[in-house]
Order: sequence, then C-alpha cells, then structure tokens
Amino acid sequence: MSKTKERSTQGAGVPAQPRGPVAPPRVSARRRRPGLIALAVLLITGGGAGGAVLLMESGQRTEVVTVVRHVPVGQVVTDRDLGKASVALDPVLKAVKAADRGDVVGKRAAVELTPGSLLSRGQVTADSLVKAGEQVVPLGLKPEQVPASSLAPGQRVQIVRVPGEDQQGSQTQADPIPAHVVKVGDPTPGTGASVVDVAAAKAEAPLLASWASTGNIRLLIDGGS
Repeated sequence: MSKTKERSTQGAGVPAQPRGPVAPPRVSARRRRPGLIALAVLLITGGGAGGAVLLMESGQRTEVVTVVRHVPVGQVVTDRDLGKASVALDPVLKAVKAADRGDVVGKRAAVELTPGSLLSRGQVTADSLVKAGEQVVPLGLKPEQVPASSLAPGQRVQIVRVPGEDQQGSQTQADPIPAHVVKVGDPTPGTGASVVDVAAAKAEAPLLASWASTGNIRLLIDGGS
C-alpha cells in the first residue's frame, strides 16, 4: 500500500472538527445571601462615619505659643522669643495657648528653651535669680579670664583671685568665692571683654567686688550647672 493511501486510511476515522463560534459553558448563578450584603453595607457605612469623625477631630486645631529663639536658663522671656502655631492639641500636652501669651512674657526660663518647640507653663518661672541674702556684683572680664564655654544665667560659678604682676612670688591663696550668674553682657567690639553680673552671699560680695576692681580674678564654671 502506498503512503498516500495509508494517510487516507488513518484520517478516515477522525471526526471532522466543527467550524464557527463556540458557545461558552453555562455557569449556574450563585445563590445570593442577603445577610452578607447587609453586613457589607453596614461596614462601609460605619467606616465612612468613623472617617468623618476623625476628620472633624483633626480639624479642631488650637493656637499655641511656640519658641522661635534660643533662651538660656534664667534669661527673661521676651515677646520676640515667642511665636504661635495652630495644632491639633493632645490633652496630655500642657502647651500655653496663644491667648495666654502675655502670661509668660517677662518671666524667666526655668529650662533651656529651644526654637521649634511648644512652650508649657512649667518651662518658665517668676522666681528671681537673686535670692534673699545675696548681692549682685558686676565682673568685668576679658576673654582669657573666663572659660570659652558660653555663660548663661543660673550657672553656678566660682571666682578665684590670682596673683598680680607684683605678686608673682606670693604663696598666699584666698579661697574661691561661690556665686551664680545673673546676667551676661554683650562682648565689647575689639577687646571681647564683657560684664558678667553674679550673685554672691552678702558676707562675701564686698570682698568679691574688691577682687574685681584689681582685675586679678578668674571665673570657673562648676560642673553640672
């Protein structure tokens, strides 16, 4: 048998493939469950209501006082040191409201105030840096008479008398006088000298003033102040 007849015989038993569009298989519709549909509607409605409540709460903003300039401990807070911002205030925060700004202006910083922070009432105080039984003594200090670290009101310091040019061989050493900084003046252009007001005990303030008049003193900063 020839190869042509063999191919014809093999293909004779194969049914012809239908031509044209094929209908998709029928899929039975799922049974609807009214309970699930109601639950879905309820969740969607509840979620929308919750979002609306959060949106309303976030919209309740309060104007509060902020710090815009650095204020060292003990320095008087001025109006220029403060700003205001509108925030969604947490009840836990005790920030000063903008309407009460005048209550804090003129008080002293009880802690270091940094720009960009909210101001709370606990960060300022009406207490004076000069306590009962103390006197303020002005010290004219050159750059070499004070540490390079910045002085700030409230810092505890000690003033030491050093020998003058005519006392280089003297072995007499007076005890340092403790005090704390009240105010730091601006450096004088050219010399860099500045006046630092310190508060010392009344019993030692006159002696400290006599030391300051000679210029033979050094100011030491106590650690932890």
